[in-house]
Amino acid sequence: MSLLTVENLNLQFDTDEGRITAVDNVSFEINAGEVLGLVGESGSGKSVTAKSLMQLNPANAVYSSESSIKLKLEAEEVDVLSLKSSRELVIVRGGAISMIFQEPMASFAPAITIGSHMVEQLLIHTTMTKNTAAELSVEMLERVGINEAGKRFHQYAFELSGGMRQRAMIAMALSTKPKLLIADEPTTALDVTIQAQVLDLMKDLVSEFGMGILFITHDLGVIAQVADRVSVMYLGRIVESGPVRDVLRSPAHPYTQGLLKALPKLDALDQPLTPVEGDIPSPLERPPGCVFHTRCPEVIADRCNASVPTRTELGHGHSSSCFVLDTAGKPA
Repeated sequence: MSLLTVENLNLQFDTDEGRITAVDNVSFEINAGEVLGLVGESGSGKSVTAKSLMQLNPANAVYSSESSIKLKLEAEEVDVLSLKSSRELVIVRGGAISMIFQEPMASFAPAITIGSHMVEQLLIHTTMTKNTAAELSVEMLERVGINEAGKRFHQYAFELSGGMRQRAMIAMALSTKPKLLIADEPTTALDVTIQAQVLDLMKDLVSEFGMGILFITHDLGVIAQVADRVSVMYLGRIVESGPVRDVLRSPAHPYTQGLLKALPKLDALDQPLTPVEGDIPSPLERPPGCVFHTRCPEVIADRCNASVPTRTELGHGHSSSCFVLDTAGKPA
């Protein structure tokens, strides 16, 4: 049984320029103990999708009536989009769902210690006493590999290194023992050595706590290391999804193929990189038909710009939405 089920998620924002589409008919599932990677360029809608799971998008966000986000807990199934009051939203904002942001300095208040942040959230989400919450917080800091955890507990975010701040953010996110962890590009601001340590830590935590993780990144190399399944997102739509090995070894959608071609190759360092041609359009100028047709090297005239491709099943949970694929799931 899926821990999280997202179906037909459609999200628009009311702006001074009109109503713009940020997420278009997105569906996916995450199981307990599984890491789902969500990958795509900046502006693809990854973070907006993740924030929808906790209703963290701004007040001008408009969800369609068909949109559905269901979180399955032991005793109940939570209809996330039906939650309205702050008291109701506590369960998905730090309770059953926790989130790790890209830049911890934007999440830790500079005038409040790391320990105070951690204790405060435990007092909100549990029935612990302040002393018990402090003890658990120090324990979690130790479990994520922070040395002298008792000392760091009393320090401020600016006193910690980038990698240590990210570990502290992970410790805080895990202290409430969430069922689902959202990691929004948690390694982007880190050097490669610390990045590898954080990725290893997250894999260990999945095994230890049995939680599900939604891992958001633009880095397919990171996805290859941590994810079980991957969904490739472009301009608010999921264009390809499946087991990470199948998608990376046999990409079916031209966008996924382009992302992989853009990666540097260690055995051909002198070879120039091959970027995906063009730029991702503004949501205000959303292309009709297949949203990728303005940049696609395999565009089919008078078809890709006129109709939205349906999903083609390629086998073993691997699917793609592209007119280049025939009904058998092979190039036409």
